[in-house]
Parts: sequence; C-alpha cells; structure tokens
Amino acid sequence: MKIVIPGGTGQVGRILDRALTGAGHEVVVLTRRPQRDREVVWDGETPGRWAREIDGSDVVINLAGRSVSCRYTEANLKAMMDSRVRSTRAVGMAVAAAARPPRVWLQMSTATVYAHRFDAPNDERTGLIGGSEPGVPDYWSYSVEIAANWERAQDRAVTPQTRKVALRSAMVMSPDTGGVFDVLSWLARLGLGGPVAGGAQYVSWIHDRDFVRAVEFLVDRDDLTGPVNLAAPEPLPQRAFMRALRSAWGVPVGLPATRWMAELGAFALRSDTELLLKSRRVVPGRLLEEGFAFEHPAWPEAAADLVRRGRDG
Repeated sequence: MKIVIPGGTGQVGRILDRALTGAGHEVVVLTRRPQRDREVVWDGETPGRWAREIDGSDVVINLAGRSVSCRYTEANLKAMMDSRVRSTRAVGMAVAAAARPPRVWLQMSTATVYAHRFDAPNDERTGLIGGSEPGVPDYWSYSVEIAANWERAQDRAVTPQTRKVALRSAMVMSPDTGGVFDVLSWLARLGLGGPVAGGAQYVSWIHDRDFVRAVEFLVDRDDLTGPVNLAAPEPLPQRAFMRALRSAWGVPVGLPATRWMAELGAFALRSDTELLLKSRRVVPGRLLEEGFAFEHPAWPEAAADLVRRGRDG
C-alpha cells in the first residue's frame, strides 16, 4: 500500500514509518522540513503540490500538530489548536479533491478529550467528555476543546469515498530517545520516579508495537468508523505505574513529589503539569469488542519489554 503520513517526523510518526516501511509499504511523510527522499514539503495549512501524494494513495494517517510537551501558555495553546485544526482541514480538502481518494483516513486525536476522573474508566460509548470540571485548572478545559475541534475538523470534511477514524490515543510508549518513556525512565533511574501529588491519578498508555498493530487493524477493518481509543486495557494509578517502571529498571526507591514540586519540575522540562496530574482512565472499548488482542495489555510486562529493548539499543 501507499501510506501518506502528514506530520510524520515526531515520535509516533517515526514509530509508524519504521514499522510500515519494514512491512513493505510505500510510506510518504509530509513535513515542513524534508530531509529524506520519502519526505515531501507541506505547510500544514493550505493545498499544494503535496496533495498529489494523497491522490492515488491507499491510506492517510494524519499526525500533524504542535507538540503538547510545552508550557501551556495562551500562545502555545493557540498554536496547538491552530496546528491541529488547520492541518486536518487541509488534509480533508486534499482527500475531497482527489481523483482517486484514499480508502481510509486515520486522524490522530487524544485521550485528553475525556474527563479527569477516578471512579470509572472512559470508553468510546460511556466515557465522559471533559470540559468545565470542578477541582481542576480552568485551562484544562481548553485541552479538551482542542481535542473536540480536532475531531470535528475531520468529521466535517466531505469525503464520501474515504472511511474516517479518529485515533483517541493514550501516551505511546517506545524506547526511542526523547519520547515519553525515555523521559519517565530518566526520572525513575535518578530516583525521582515516585508518586506525584499522591499518585492516585490514572495513567493511560499503549505499547508502541500494539499502537502499530491497532493502526494496521483499523486500516484492514472496512466497517469501523468514528472515534476509537488506542490505549492498553489496564490503565493504572500513577504511583503503581512508576513503581512498575522503577522495578523494570531495578531502582528500588522513587522520591515522591508534591504538586508544587511537580510545577517546578514541569517548568524545568518546559512542559506542563496537566500531563502529570490529569487522571486519564481510558480503555479500548471498541478495539476489544471487535476482537483486537493486545500483545502487551499490562504495564509491568510492557515496561520490562521496553527497558529490555532500550538496553539492547
């Protein structure tokens, strides 16, 4: 198949590019700064020569959007919104104008769309969409608004010959340098990987190989449309999540962090505490209903596999 990945130069894009190319597919990455033969320039906003790559392709997987690993300033939140919505609209226009449109368009979304909760898991049918929630910072609702507008941009695109799926992805864990697993492992190995603000908030995650397998599953299943949660079936509280990660690295102790300490750490890493403090209790309802079998459903085993791969290089 010919697979086009707008915004495919980030961590998740590299994971998919590597796996899909290795499986024998032709992969073309759309990026603002091409560096390889298989990369084509685009601006993420307006139709251009890049649209020729989508015309005649089999699959489009749009990952474009400003990284969430930043301080959630007003300017950065606006950039997150604009980059996601505008790039999705641009892809939609290219698909709609194609003489031979792709048969499926997988659009990246996020598990952040769901409410901050501890009481029950969020699946696609019974999950609570977040918004103005008591006891959380006001700007968290803007993250939910970004996610909702992101999905709405895909939904509004008129592409009758192209099936559309929104990937409500949890954090993708891989041993790649600079990814979220790498950062968390660095903290754990320094002895800093203890509970944050008590550690009761849930962490949703997915092993990189299950992420790729789920994408392939959704490409192959012509009957699935709409939002699909890409998350392992066993989210767990942050304190248990980090305990398992420390165990995988052989680190017996992790210093706890209060909320204000988390603020300082996030500031030093140029990130935001929402990534640490929001309780993302997300489960893959539709994937499980449709028979998808996870190779790494539980975090302790998944963490051990990722550590082993990281050590092997």
